[in-house]
Amino acid sequence: MSQAHSTRSKTQPADLPRVLGASQATAIVVGTIIGSGIFLVPREMMQDVGSSALVYLAWIVGGLLSLFGAMTYAELGAMLPYAGGEYVYLRGVYGDTTAFLYMWTWFAVAKPASIAAVTVGLARTLGFFPAFNWLSGTVPGPIHLFWSQVFAIGVTWFITGLNYLGIKKAADFQLVFTSLKVILILIVAGLCFAVSSGSFSNFSTRLPHAVGGLTGFMAALIATLWAYDGWNDLTMVAGEVKRPERSLPIALIGGLFIVGFLFMATNAAIQYVLPAAEIAANDRPAVAALRVVAGPAGAGFVAAAMALSIFVALNGTIMSGARIPFAAARDRLFFRQFAHINPRWQSPSTSLIIQATLSTILLLFLSSFQQFFDLAVFAEWLFYMLTATTIFAYRKRRPDARRPYRVWGYPVLPAIFVVCAAAVLFSSYASNLKGSLLGTVLILLGIPVLLLVKRLYPGPSAPLEGSPQG
Repeated sequence: MSQAHSTRSKTQPADLPRVLGASQATAIVVGTIIGSGIFLVPREMMQDVGSSALVYLAWIVGGLLSLFGAMTYAELGAMLPYAGGEYVYLRGVYGDTTAFLYMWTWFAVAKPASIAAVTVGLARTLGFFPAFNWLSGTVPGPIHLFWSQVFAIGVTWFITGLNYLGIKKAADFQLVFTSLKVILILIVAGLCFAVSSGSFSNFSTRLPHAVGGLTGFMAALIATLWAYDGWNDLTMVAGEVKRPERSLPIALIGGLFIVGFLFMATNAAIQYVLPAAEIAANDRPAVAALRVVAGPAGAGFVAAAMALSIFVALNGTIMSGARIPFAAARDRLFFRQFAHINPRWQSPSTSLIIQATLSTILLLFLSSFQQFFDLAVFAEWLFYMLTATTIFAYRKRRPDARRPYRVWGYPVLPAIFVVCAAAVLFSSYASNLKGSLLGTVLILLGIPVLLLVKRLYPGPSAPLEGSPQG
């Protein structure tokens, strides 16, 4: 047993139980990635590039880039299979401050705002059905609220409660409903290809007034990266995966292959039914395609599939987000209450409750929370880039460390991911300079919080097991 492990075991709370198998881990990857994006982004992509060939090229490039990132994370996760994911990898190479700022960004901005955005998106999707028309109404009272906000808050706390009862129950939920989600997506694709009015000639249609060029292709690529986003969430719950040296690579890489196939199949199905101009003109191309195939009932089927897809993605987002402040608190880098494990349900209960509370505050008081979330989008790619660079440091500093999985194509594939992440980061800054600067300020606001934590808990932080520092 290493000295780091011995010290950790004496000073840190108990670990969360390892109860997740490979199938549940894969469901977390697939279920978290596939939200509403696949049903919505074909419109933006067609408007950006104007042709089926370039749309598919963007899907392929975005999928490969995400796969390179997942393969890199698979090596890191199998080597350091602890709660917190990227927080752990960053701390081992760049130290406490960088790891804390990552945690702060996700805890204070990215995860709560993402939860708020997803729940409101669910309410808007359900508004397609007449039975949910009440969601657009206002709540009587002194505070101006829509019922959709109240619904979103209720869903947030429902899924938080499910996770409070333990990750095993939440992961079983994820596995069952991700499987159902996959079946529904395959049915949507099958129905489109079965219709007699569809034609492969639609694949050769073009949109004359698309943005085009490198600018258009980069915009379409960013749309695909948004659709693929979430593959990294599994590493945040790595401390609860059984046989992580095997299960993490299988889930990350296998999950992305499943997602890529479903994305390409859905996009092909939509293009088989609709020409380029109609795809670009519809806010929800998948709904429009099924309306052609099966009338209002078909459109309703897609809306139901979208709602289920969003609901399952929400579970993965809440599950993973709570583990980041939990991991930092265990290392004496955040308020110690966040390291509390419910003795009955074995869940990071305090972290879950605070995360839901922050999301509720956004839903109650910030009508433009989606813009607020956009401020931190560039930060995601900043930390993706930094995290991927740690693989080079670990290989150099700890060449003999146990690596159950080694990324294929090292160092080329991780380097490609780092360079492309830097390009996305630059593009985000260039296209939204004001928002990116504000996002930078939000990240740096974590520094005084870190100083406060250091004052509350003086002395060295807990050593990181298995890291170059350990």
